[in-house]
Amino acid sequence: MVVQGKVHKYGDNVDTDVIIPARYLNTSNHQELAAHCMEDIDKDFVKRVQPGDIIVANKNFGCGSSREHAPIAIKASGISCVIASTFARIFYRNAINIGLAILECDEAAKDIQAGDEVKVDFDTGVIENLTTGKKYQAEPFPPFIQNIIEKGGLLNAINNRL
Repeated sequence: MVVQGKVHKYGDNVDTDVIIPARYLNTSNHQELAAHCMEDIDKDFVKRVQPGDIIVANKNFGCGSSREHAPIAIKASGISCVIASTFARIFYRNAINIGLAILECDEAAKDIQAGDEVKVDFDTGVIENLTTGKKYQAEPFPPFIQNIIEKGGLLNAINNRL
């Protein structure tokens, strides 16, 4: 699986409260959550984001509460992948459970800039910055996790097997 998109760049410790503010947790509608994604840290995110775009952030992305709403809002906004130096552990698992592709790669997270065009090959873990020509190596997911992401989440992957 390969994705390609424009980068939206964030720093350290982007917590779930700025990914999807608590005032919007009264809905489980994915599109409603997407309409408010990142608004407390980046007011114009929802106006700029295009299907396939990629979020790049530094360390501890997704820290804070354990709400699944955060990766749901990101995925529903059209983001195809999040690349970060590190992820908060609960966010990491929630992202996989809902089928949001994520990769840890410190060098890529530090080098890639907002607006860069990036291509990600999930089979090999290669992240290529098409703007600068630089390539980075992330640890690819094992096939069973790639299957969960490709099927759109854990429940879909399980239902598909049944």
